[in-house]
Amino acid sequence: MAAVTESFEQFLDAQLHQELLRFTTAGSVDDGKSTLIGRLLHDTRSVYEDQLASIRNSRVNRAAGPIDFSLLTDGLRAEREQGITIDVAYRYFSTNKRKFIIADTPGHEQYTRNMATGASTADLAIILIDGTRGLLPQSRRHTHIASLLRIPHIVAAVNKMDIVNFDQDRFEQIRDEFLALADHLDLKSVEVIPVSALDGDNIVNRSERSSWYRGHTLLEHLESVPVTQHAHQAPMRFPVQLVLRPDADFRGFAGQIASGTVEESDTVLSLISGQQTRVRSITTFDGKLTSASAPMSVTLELEDEIDLSRGDMLVPVHHKPHAASKFIAQVVWMHTDPLLPGKSYLLKHTTRTLRAMPTQIRYRVDMNTLEHIPADQLLVNDIAEVEFQVTRPLHFDLYAENRTTGSFILIDPLSNATVGAGMIHQTLQEEVAITGHTQAAPLVLCPEELVLPLQEALRERGHFSLSLDDAHIPAQSLPAAIRTAQLAGVLAISSRVAGDPHIRAAISHFVEPQSIINTQELELPINQVEAVQALLPLVTAKIGITQ
Repeated sequence: MAAVTESFEQFLDAQLHQELLRFTTAGSVDDGKSTLIGRLLHDTRSVYEDQLASIRNSRVNRAAGPIDFSLLTDGLRAEREQGITIDVAYRYFSTNKRKFIIADTPGHEQYTRNMATGASTADLAIILIDGTRGLLPQSRRHTHIASLLRIPHIVAAVNKMDIVNFDQDRFEQIRDEFLALADHLDLKSVEVIPVSALDGDNIVNRSERSSWYRGHTLLEHLESVPVTQHAHQAPMRFPVQLVLRPDADFRGFAGQIASGTVEESDTVLSLISGQQTRVRSITTFDGKLTSASAPMSVTLELEDEIDLSRGDMLVPVHHKPHAASKFIAQVVWMHTDPLLPGKSYLLKHTTRTLRAMPTQIRYRVDMNTLEHIPADQLLVNDIAEVEFQVTRPLHFDLYAENRTTGSFILIDPLSNATVGAGMIHQTLQEEVAITGHTQAAPLVLCPEELVLPLQEALRERGHFSLSLDDAHIPAQSLPAAIRTAQLAGVLAISSRVAGDPHIRAAISHFVEPQSIINTQELELPINQVEAVQALLPLVTAKIGITQ
């Protein structure tokens, strides 16, 4: 009995320390992505018998005849009824050599944003290509997104080879076309495999129908491709998510380590305040540690009481990221409303949110030819290179060096919809010194009757502003709301702050006097419309981003 227990524990320990490969599938509609993943799960015996029985007895499968492997991943009712993948489906399986997490992403152009989401953490991407149709624009788009996301390994699975009778010439034609695309996109690790997801050829078992193919099966390649832990090798980056103060004796900063390793007694730098301190302790749910690495979630206790809150980032003193207000990023646009240069957006980078404006679209990528073409706006699913300016210096690494701190999302400030994703690859200005002193976002103090008209006038000019006069914000919470707006570089407007000396005193240590516009100190016209028009140039001049 003891021997059995020991053997079982050895098995669990071996499973725990197996390498993990995250991979995603992508391609055009009906290329067979879900079927391929279902077949992979089935042939590696990673599907329970009750799951198979449920699928065999389902109405959709009974109508189709033989088992429909796509039903193992397409879990939404709409997906099963329409026969397409809509949302990202995550699946887990393992073999004796490696553990795997699969992101089965949609192929339909309408859901390109879902594909980008599923691929963002992948180590490998499988691009499905229909052997009967060849390389389609959507396949090219997904390959391009995989290159932008710096996915290290790419596999082109030429599917439905059974329909073309495993024609070697047809496979080599598609292979050569894909390799030319990969070379154009500077993809380094590329494999092309002929498969039949429906019949299982070259998925797990080698196919006798493709005797001319001498390469790996799909599973053999997944088990043997090297997995590089880039996050462990990069300098330490710790975006602060939450300040924990359970009692008077403990003040900790919770978050997920984006990259690198942090150890007790390490000297770290707060990027926003520019202050240095040492790590006193590292705490997790399971207890204290002497060191922790990405992507662990931990709480750091620091030796000194420095100014630190959500949106800040701790880094090594001698390995600081870039700090700039202007930069160039590759953008995947995800919304039906177009991206317009000069329009104001919210930019979310790790745990920090800033106001940002695209200043110029350098080019848009033509998905058919991969040529760089001029553009004055971006439409849904467009991929482009765009110049940005943000209200306060952004602390980032280039995406090629750090996928977490080199990426961001764009949010429409009015609808709160995520409209785009960006990968930073170049700065556009001299580095800004990390001193803790940056241009402050304006705080406008004006009569109550001017708050909404001023907000509307700013909105018409593409500027987002935050009103602090909501009755749901209690007076004692106003300093925290103003602090949040300052960190985000967002213009705040209030009629409540001017007349409350306690609030003015509370915000005096983080709101610079020159950033405050107090209409009580101005001679404005009595007429409301004229007063707003007189205020606009003063406010926009302080915003730092003008139309």
